[in-house]
Amino acid sequence: MSVVAIKEYVGVPRDLEANYHGNIMTYITWEKHLMFAAPFIFPVPPSMLFGDYIKAIAGVIQPHPDAAKIDWSKVEWRKSYQPWQPDMAKTLAENGITHKCHMSFRTPGLDGIRGLGI
Repeated sequence: MSVVAIKEYVGVPRDLEANYHGNIMTYITWEKHLMFAAPFIFPVPPSMLFGDYIKAIAGVIQPHPDAAKIDWSKVEWRKSYQPWQPDMAKTLAENGITHKCHMSFRTPGLDGIRGLGI
């Protein structure tokens, strides 16, 4: 069904970086762990160390039975859907993480509750 507008529509995005008071919005997904059905979204300062970002993520995913078993040194990373290896001692900005960047991580050998991807 087509729609006919009675006037020009001008959308105003609310998620502009300027609206986050110096922070950037990041998305992160734990692959094969659909107990968390959507990416986590965090507004964080680009000056935050990636290692500190991971500590925050670890706290959020803690309720999952696999969370305590994660060996963060063996995690496989993607940034913007491409393989990537972050440096834990560098900031988000130094790791190339920008506003609305999507990251995901895979934990080899941990495939969710009973291996079902949950």
